[in-house]
Amino acid sequence: MKKALLPLLLLLVSLSIKAQQLPTSPNYQANDRFEQLGTVLPTPNTYRTASGAPGKEYWQQRADYDIKAELDDDNRRITGTETITFYNNSPDDLKYIWMQLDQNLFKKDGIAALSRTGTVNEKGMSTAQLAALNTGRGSSLDPKVEYGYNILSVKDKAGKALPHTINGTMMRIDLPVVLKPGMPYVFSVDWNYNITEYYGRSGYEFFAKDGNANYFIAHWFPRMAPYDDVNGWNHKQFLGQGEFALIFGNYKVAITVPADHVVAASGECQNYAQVLTATQKQRLKQAETSKTPVMIVTQAEAEKAEKRENKNPGKKTWIYKADNVRDFAFASSRKFIWDAMQSDVYKSGRKIWCMSVYPKEGNPLWEQYSTRAVAHTLKSYGARTFEYPYPVAISCHSVAGGGMEYPMISFNGGRPEEDGTYTEAVKYGMIGVIIHEVGHNFFPMIVNSDERQWAWMDEGLNTFCQYLAEKEWDYNFPTRRGEPNQITEYMSSDKSVLSPIMASAENVIGLGPNAYGKPATALNILRETVMGRELFDHAFKEYATRWRFKSPTPADFFRTMEDASGVDLDWFWKGWFYGTEPVDQDLVSVDWFSIDTQNPAIEKEIARKEDARKKMTMSKIQDAKTKGETVVAQDSTMADFYNRYDPFKVTDADKQKYEQYLSTLSESERQLIQENTNFYTLSVKNKGGVPMPVIVKMGFEDGTDSVAVFPAEIWRFNDAQINKVISTKKKVVQWTLDPYQQIADIDTENNSFPRIAQPTRFQIFKQQQQKKAPNPMQMQGAGAGKISTDPKN
Repeated sequence: MKKALLPLLLLLVSLSIKAQQLPTSPNYQANDRFEQLGTVLPTPNTYRTASGAPGKEYWQQRADYDIKAELDDDNRRITGTETITFYNNSPDDLKYIWMQLDQNLFKKDGIAALSRTGTVNEKGMSTAQLAALNTGRGSSLDPKVEYGYNILSVKDKAGKALPHTINGTMMRIDLPVVLKPGMPYVFSVDWNYNITEYYGRSGYEFFAKDGNANYFIAHWFPRMAPYDDVNGWNHKQFLGQGEFALIFGNYKVAITVPADHVVAASGECQNYAQVLTATQKQRLKQAETSKTPVMIVTQAEAEKAEKRENKNPGKKTWIYKADNVRDFAFASSRKFIWDAMQSDVYKSGRKIWCMSVYPKEGNPLWEQYSTRAVAHTLKSYGARTFEYPYPVAISCHSVAGGGMEYPMISFNGGRPEEDGTYTEAVKYGMIGVIIHEVGHNFFPMIVNSDERQWAWMDEGLNTFCQYLAEKEWDYNFPTRRGEPNQITEYMSSDKSVLSPIMASAENVIGLGPNAYGKPATALNILRETVMGRELFDHAFKEYATRWRFKSPTPADFFRTMEDASGVDLDWFWKGWFYGTEPVDQDLVSVDWFSIDTQNPAIEKEIARKEDARKKMTMSKIQDAKTKGETVVAQDSTMADFYNRYDPFKVTDADKQKYEQYLSTLSESERQLIQENTNFYTLSVKNKGGVPMPVIVKMGFEDGTDSVAVFPAEIWRFNDAQINKVISTKKKVVQWTLDPYQQIADIDTENNSFPRIAQPTRFQIFKQQQQKKAPNPMQMQGAGAGKISTDPKN
């Protein structure tokens, strides 16, 4: 950092000229990063407005379901019949309709199996892994069992067969007459399928010790595909990674299970009086007013049930009703412990049932935390979106890790060891996944985005809200996603494995960081660094409120955030959502300037100190004896006026000249001189590509510091390199960009000036015998550093 003196007049003129002239210097680099998205976004219309709000003619389809289904515990099979009333709310005539057959994902000849890739591991593979590689299906699937739907019949209201065509995970039903706008159509489908082992979204978990299974049943009935103003029919195939596009409707579902099972499902149970014991009903009544969870089914009762003392318990039918939901799921087991409480989490005083069901394998964690985490999630999410509108929210303990969401019910992992002990990571992982999956009730179960096409619209927004809810649970909660520094490794990955956030879910390699982590981080940066909390929170709530129980697109989100905040964010959407460039700001240099005050008392004193510093430096490299042997030192007659003259003494002439100079200055110019301000020119490169605010920390000579923040628009004339002048009264000895890691800068080593060396940490191991065989378990870690394709990781 070199210092130069500037005459005041020259400095003022220079600044004035630069403020008026256009950026035509040789360093100017034209860029379109701050131009509007323009035609990249769809043209507004009467369905979706330019403000991001639903238009006056917005419409969406609806389907009501009346389902009767039976769970065959012995054969792991679901058999069902459903009557669907489909309402054509579109302005279009429909000659056919499409349904989703998600269980066909597991068919041997399905597109998911045939398109799956892999290779043989020369070090060895299990028979299950080899079978999975050979068939293209999951290793947990029994190769002897046929999976996927058996569609037994498709009939109209009068019982007449309807022609239908199955295309992978989709089924087209041809209508006998054109379905006109505003008209309903009633038809029925009979079907069955074999339940897979739990694969992260649905299935069963078998417990060999007691011979029982927990069932988590989802994507289990043929469902209507959406038909909308954006895509027409949404019949993109289900390949396993991209989730679902669905429409709202009312459900009445009768679920027949073994009589010793406990069932939890979307919606409200209509016949507790028939399926619960007198004791269980009394406990449920107690839970209505309890501030803590009440055990409806205790662990002792669940353990007794799992012994199956009655080998033929018979059957019970649980009837559920769920209104204005986009899907329906349920869980069933004789192993379930069940606790519940009614929570008044909102100021309105409306109470919501918060419940959990879990086997003994989930305790002691689940009885301690699950239902309380459900209530906390509803409160936290509701504060920044809208009040949870449904009457119940249920958390079900599925397998060890991961989770999956459905309206009013979610399947969540997090399991202690067999002896009941657990690590801190398991505890917080369980609470985190419950918050995440229960939070999905808001996105996308109510704000109903198309998950298969735009995974980030539910996963990213939900992960952002999860991050805030975790911090509200415990300020020291070890959050996994949301902090800017948690996404830098992904953003610095090789370009070959990166996709824009706007990529379709089925085509993304690292869905976890791409659809969960990066958009959650982007929203956190918008809130904390770009927009500020007040503007962001207002706009985010406006988006959620506008689109609750409707189906937004990315353009609706982008436009609403700008419309409600008054902040132009097109540059941000371009960089973070449409591109794969990282953030990397480089503080190349800092030049130090101060004003030449022309005050002899000041300037000559500065010169005196500099002269003394130079002489001291020279004295260190000169021999003292030699200095004493000089001619002038030994012969005083060789010295004259100039040997005794003090060039730094302020003379009357100096003072007179200074007074004349001051008389030419205005009051503001005199004040500027007296402040003795330091001017620093910072040269900053945008090495990463994404323009972001420039945040600069100044470490002063006296040990204090200060932070200056400049908006991202600082890059609008040149997105490659900028110069920025900062003035301070105190001298700066250390400069640091992004000092609190707010912008996800992937390289912090080039953020300081002067540079601060960062050590590369390494470990020292005890020397091992040369002939010691390698540990095969340790060798499995060779793939460390690869991007995980598991979104729950």
